Amino acid sequence: MSCLSVACSAVIVLFGAVCSVFIFCEYLIYYAAILQCGWPGIDHGAPASERSADGQPEPEVLRAMVLSDTHLLGAVGGHWFDKLRREWQMEQAFQTALALLRPEVVFILGDVFDEGKWSSPKNWEDDVCRFQKMFRHPSDTELVVLVGNHDIGFHYEMDWFKLQRFEKAFNTTSTRMVTKKGVNFLLVNSVALHGDGCPICQSVEKQLHTLSRDLNCSLLQNSESSIIREYCQDAWNYPSTTPIILQHYPLYRVSDAGCTGRDAAPPEERHLLFREKYDVLSQEASHRLLQWFKPRLVLSGHTHSGCQVLHDNKYPEISVPSFNWRNRNNPSFILWLWPVKVFPSRGEYSDSPLLLYRSQPPLPPPSGPLPVDARPSPVPHPLSNQQTQVSLTVSGRGCP
Repeated sequence: MSCLSVACSAVIVLFGAVCSVFIFCEYLIYYAAILQCGWPGIDHGAPASERSADGQPEPEVLRAMVLSDTHLLGAVGGHWFDKLRREWQMEQAFQTALALLRPEVVFILGDVFDEGKWSSPKNWEDDVCRFQKMFRHPSDTELVVLVGNHDIGFHYEMDWFKLQRFEKAFNTTSTRMVTKKGVNFLLVNSVALHGDGCPICQSVEKQLHTLSRDLNCSLLQNSESSIIREYCQDAWNYPSTTPIILQHYPLYRVSDAGCTGRDAAPPEERHLLFREKYDVLSQEASHRLLQWFKPRLVLSGHTHSGCQVLHDNKYPEISVPSFNWRNRNNPSFILWLWPVKVFPSRGEYSDSPLLLYRSQPPLPPPSGPLPVDARPSPVPHPLSNQQTQVSLTVSGRGCP
């Protein structure tokens, strides 16, 4: 065999190896990872004591996927290669998850764009087209998008033009109720919850007040009280279950000190105090949401890190890690299966328990007390499976 033939063979082998590595790293690795994920199973053999009181069959199962903070880079601060790489990874991860897991609904908890708050009309249209290409989905999967501060600006930057542009692009209103298979999802424009009487703030609070009344009337629809029937005569009828709140800003908490796991903030950042109305909602707005709706669960984004807390010792919140964060290599998402026959330790909302699934086993809870600042509002405690109405399995980013 001549030296030329050996050299050609070596080149062919090297080229084949490079192509194989490229195909695996840019295509197959997403299947290898997500194939290890799966929807939680349902125990159909639950004892009679745990069945619905009227003996009726359990509600249908709803499969939902939750993302947050996709931050599609814009024309001003986004380098073309950085955009190419990030958007390829997000698109491949999302499309592979859709193909393998087939969720019925996907929620994105705001900050869809990185520069939406100052995008020109042309750049906005370009960004929306890129988003629609990346997050395309089959007709049997519903995509629900919430608004974030990078989409319309922080409270002092937002205006009707930016908000209506966002609502038109995603065919939505920023505060509304989405009901799927008997589950009430309350979508909140948390950017407008500053309570300072701004026009958008007043509009959002009015919508929330109406939705709160409608939900309360739905819960009391079988009441024989004439006062309640008169109060609720023009109320919209929703399934009689407490809602799951989805919003961009987290409810008020002091810091991420009690958060652990691979999705949590780096250890050196967990004790940094959050700023009200910037990093988290104000104490007043958080208290008002909890009292108006008494949610079974709150899902939020914005901090880019994962965290689980329990507010007022009964309202669980999960901060969903960013799907596109500069310090993370793998996109992150949460899979839902609703409902699952894992019944809670309390009985208030045991008609429709929920299991959240992440790919890794949960880490042990942190030891020691959380830092407490001087403000009077109670500090939420780390979420405990023994304390909450919601059964949880939480893990690190991606699947193992």
